[in-house]
Amino acid sequence: MATIKEIALKANVSTATVSRILSNDQTLSVTEDTRKRVFEVAAELDYKPPRKKNSKSTNGLNSSEYTIGVILTTSEEDEFNDPYFQQIRLGIEMTCQQFGLKIGTLLRVERDQIFSGLNGLDGLIVVGAIDTEEVVSQYYENKNIVFVDNFPANKKYDLVRSDLKGATIEVIHTLLESGHQMIGYMGGSHSIKSITGEAVTEVDEIRKATFQQVMQEKGLYNPQYVLKDHWNPNGGYQLMKGLIEKGNMPDAMIIGSDPMAIGALRALNEAGIQVPEDLSVISFDDIESAAFLNPPLSTVKIHPDELGKAAVKLLADRLITKRTVPVEMTLGTELILRKSSRNKQSQNESEQINGDLSENF
Repeated sequence: MATIKEIALKANVSTATVSRILSNDQTLSVTEDTRKRVFEVAAELDYKPPRKKNSKSTNGLNSSEYTIGVILTTSEEDEFNDPYFQQIRLGIEMTCQQFGLKIGTLLRVERDQIFSGLNGLDGLIVVGAIDTEEVVSQYYENKNIVFVDNFPANKKYDLVRSDLKGATIEVIHTLLESGHQMIGYMGGSHSIKSITGEAVTEVDEIRKATFQQVMQEKGLYNPQYVLKDHWNPNGGYQLMKGLIEKGNMPDAMIIGSDPMAIGALRALNEAGIQVPEDLSVISFDDIESAAFLNPPLSTVKIHPDELGKAAVKLLADRLITKRTVPVEMTLGTELILRKSSRNKQSQNESEQINGDLSENF
């Protein structure tokens, strides 16, 4: 096994410098190039730092005291407006305790300089759409990185995401089977951020892209029914209000998040448009308040806490069992039909009632 002295000789620095860099000593004044060179030499020589005595974690696996970092592309305000992001973070934090992992660094890209002090951590969990190559270029110590809700071009790293494509297809088919033809989509923008928090590239969000593809294949796509704004209630309210003012409404709307749907339902209520009699609404998330809206919201249940849990399990697997083969994990979703959408069963019941009435007259 390589020693600190061997690393120092090859990196052309002192053993004290190597020791302080590998222990993530932030008081050490060296250039970033020197830090990177030391970590690269350590990786090349397969240096294994001494660990604390193994302890038994609550899941029954032998685990050392590993320290990891969590990088979030969302702000505290984002978490307040959409519980989805908060649930991912809470899932990570809870499961880290179970696996004996310590979160030594929690950073938000729009607030913190995430490239400072990452190396020295045993691994990273990165949540949200971020430039993966930038993360990899800054965290160059090892490949213990798990991306959540991202689509990294680099296949060397683990990825956890929800099956939003499959869920969108299921929602479309459900609405079509219920007799809907004029179906619209409402969602927010999807930008890949740099590590400084700036939007690098705007790409089609998977729900929107899937909606467009499926509806075009069926010859039912109408670009006037595809709307985009912020992923919050005000964004949904403004989009629906503008659509109502233009007229020529669709008969169903798929909305990319429950918070947006809350705003859209308010606009529909103000305009006297009945849901689901005049327009069916199905959204995504299944936040706690979805079942208590008027009408109760049909929605795709995503499991954000399970995304966080799965990310920790993948990272623990890399750290504890030394897995090197990258894993891509897709979590399932559940379509929950409530009273904001007409479904096939309710349509059949309505037809039966109308038939019975007509026989009596």
